[in-house]
Amino acid sequence: TYDRSTNRLIITGPITLTDASGAVLTAEQADLSTDLQQGILKGARLVLDQQLQLAAAQINRVGGRYTQLSRVVVSSCQVCAAHPVPVWELRAVRVVHDQQERQLYFDKVTFRAVGVPIFYFPRLRMPDPTVKRATGFMMPRVRTTSTLGTGVKLPYFIRLGDSKDLTLTPYLATNATQTLDLRFRQALRYGSVEVNGAVSSDTLIPGTLRGYLIGRADLGFGDGYRLQVDVQSVSDAAYLFDYAKGSTDRLRNAVTLSRTDAARYFNGQLLHITSIRQGEDNATLPSLIGEVTYARRFRPALVGGEARLQFQTYSLHRDSQADQAGRDTARASLRGDWRRTWILPSGIAASLQTALTADLYRINQDRTFQATFARITPDAALELRWPWSRTTPDGPAVVIEPIAQLVFSPTAGIAVPNEDSVLVEFDEGNLFSLSRFPGSDLTERGPRANFGLTWTRYDPAGWVAGATLGRTVRLHDLGQFSAGSGLAGRRSDWLVAAQLKSGHLSLTDRALLDEDLSVSKNELRLTLYRDRLSLATSHLWLVAEPAENRAVATSEWALNASYALDNGWTGKINWLYDHTAGRAFSAGLGLQYRGDCVNLDMSVSRRFASSSNVTSTTDFGLSVDLAGLNGAAKTGVSRRSCR
Repeated sequence: TYDRSTNRLIITGPITLTDASGAVLTAEQADLSTDLQQGILKGARLVLDQQLQLAAAQINRVGGRYTQLSRVVVSSCQVCAAHPVPVWELRAVRVVHDQQERQLYFDKVTFRAVGVPIFYFPRLRMPDPTVKRATGFMMPRVRTTSTLGTGVKLPYFIRLGDSKDLTLTPYLATNATQTLDLRFRQALRYGSVEVNGAVSSDTLIPGTLRGYLIGRADLGFGDGYRLQVDVQSVSDAAYLFDYAKGSTDRLRNAVTLSRTDAARYFNGQLLHITSIRQGEDNATLPSLIGEVTYARRFRPALVGGEARLQFQTYSLHRDSQADQAGRDTARASLRGDWRRTWILPSGIAASLQTALTADLYRINQDRTFQATFARITPDAALELRWPWSRTTPDGPAVVIEPIAQLVFSPTAGIAVPNEDSVLVEFDEGNLFSLSRFPGSDLTERGPRANFGLTWTRYDPAGWVAGATLGRTVRLHDLGQFSAGSGLAGRRSDWLVAAQLKSGHLSLTDRALLDEDLSVSKNELRLTLYRDRLSLATSHLWLVAEPAENRAVATSEWALNASYALDNGWTGKINWLYDHTAGRAFSAGLGLQYRGDCVNLDMSVSRRFASSSNVTSTTDFGLSVDLAGLNGAAKTGVSRRSCR
């Protein structure tokens, strides 16, 4: 009914009003101005961002900016006759919604969980659900550990602008632990900066301020260059372990400038490393490392194929002044290589590859080496591949490919300090490489032959199976490789690898077998993703190898799994077990709930100390996010049925 004398609308509902922001007002009765910007609505409900519902006895609209609600119940949970009590709700005497600032102001608020009063707040302010970043307190987190006791973390988020923010998190625990965490983030047009840190005073190390700082800047420049700056610092070896900040035991501070495109690669890095690992002496470890690498790829018109030219400088410094233990090394290298492939009759692919490397070394504080010397290393390889394939109209496609490679390298070589090739892997990725050493200090020497056979089956049902068998045979045993590497002797171990992949399953296994077919190394990995189950597990077996700092054999089993239970609940488990030591390294259980209006995470984990620097810790965690509040989105998988 339109009252011409007062220029007002008297409406008998039900009524639905939707504004430009997506907010929806429903009511039974209304007395409104003709522009609907001012007036009174009774028996009303306000829905913000399709998440937060505010039911009120009366709603007043003022000036098109403010909406005032009286005797209000606020929740994002579904409520109906079958479920009249929401999982959580806020009851307030009055709520004011400022549509311009997108803020909600509460008076005399009670927070209830399943109808039971939990907290009371005289005043409360929070952003409405359309605001993604706003200054204010976030949901608290409860953490209980065997070393620090029970504590509460209360994050305070500070919006510093559209592109940066700061989060301060006080952490108080029963064992006289007082901690302030901080996180600073800034998004840039061509990069980002993030800094995480904390300062703690606790009873674990009385009278000492403890803390850590980890930061990274990733910045982009013109012409594809990227600059990365990494900063890592910690007060003591146990801090990261005690406060669950990670398991880093070598701190890395670095400045890296890089550029990569289809034809060129550049990387310059200055790196400082500090070890907090038990038994390592920073004075004898390489602490300062500098490296510059430039590579260019091109196709020579005269001989065809593909060629690459690479220049590299590398230097490292040790703080110790002792001979040998304090050795400082500098190297400059120039390498050129070329490869071309021809297709011969019957589909045989023949490849010729050549390489020439020149190195110049400068050695200080090690009398076993000359102060300055040069080394030139030529390499050549001839490779034959003969792929066979078989297909049927409705059946699988099978590809079998035998591969043979002859490599020619000089038998004699100049002794150089091995700084970058300590750990050697033998797998499908380097079976046909000119050198199996990962770095440049050591190069594989002597004539040798690499043999391999691959088998792949592509099934119409969508899964793929493959297997690889390979071995290296040498003309001379030059003693370059340790027994545990799988490459020692004139004949290497047999490399056996297999894989099976489908839409939800991935199974891979890689093993090294000696002459007696005894397993020296084996790695088995399995991942499985089904409707409810997510599983990733692996087992690693390595023989003892003192040359790789492995005094005893290693046998480890890792497991990470989750299973979706009914009604939005998910169970999780993680496990890392050391069979050699006969004990677990870490273990954890978790229970997670994702509902239409609340997210709940409960966890318990145990980390077992492997050194005297740290102590074993049990950690209990609890976090709750309410959809529609605190920036938590209403994305639950479990919803109440009101049918």
